[in-house]
Amino acid sequence: MSATILIIEDEADLRTLLRHVLERAGYRVLDAATGQSGLRSFYECRPDLVLLDVGLPDTDGWTVLQRLREMSAVPVVLLTAHGSESDKVRGLDAGADDYLTKPIGRSELIARVNAALRRNQTGQPELNDTFTDGPLMVDFVRHEVTLDGVEVVLTPLEHRVLVALVRHSNHVLSPTQLLEHAWDNPSGVGPERVKFVVARLRRKLAGVALAGPVITTVRSFGYRYSTSSAGADHRG
Repeated sequence: MSATILIIEDEADLRTLLRHVLERAGYRVLDAATGQSGLRSFYECRPDLVLLDVGLPDTDGWTVLQRLREMSAVPVVLLTAHGSESDKVRGLDAGADDYLTKPIGRSELIARVNAALRRNQTGQPELNDTFTDGPLMVDFVRHEVTLDGVEVVLTPLEHRVLVALVRHSNHVLSPTQLLEHAWDNPSGVGPERVKFVVARLRRKLAGVALAGPVITTVRSFGYRYSTSSAGADHRG
């Protein structure tokens, strides 16, 4: 099965060119024009490699790279119009695997992508199909959630919020981070909306099992899912 590559690039012409070159090389290609839609695609499709533009219109590439590295060690190749050594060092220090400077040569693109994928072949899969913690099971592929074997019916938005929290178990996610991970278009959406969705999610999970998952509020910071083994130590 061919590898899947996610392109996060706001320039439509370049995005089309990259897709064409990669598809001709036998890769399955997904693309996104903004950082937020790119993060959503990453969550949903779990690509094998990400081509990430540094200069995005909504969320800059450095922030997107940080979010990707919070979730996974999937290979990330940065695309930039600036070829300065300081930018390259910044990208590599932030967790990027490689760097391509625009304009991008077709042969170099394929060579860099192939090399990054080869280096990653010895690693373990970055995102499991399911998350299990005590009575809770989240199936990321089927988009199903169960507690003690009983299905919990969630809206797509509630499901995405829960996925973001369990992907970052025992770490605090700010309302802004949850907006980036879970909302299709977070423009104009404030922290109160995040608070409402988290509260509704808590009620649904608590309604199925008395000893349900622990989603805590960390005042002035955000929200945290505490795993069973860490719950006693996390009391937001």
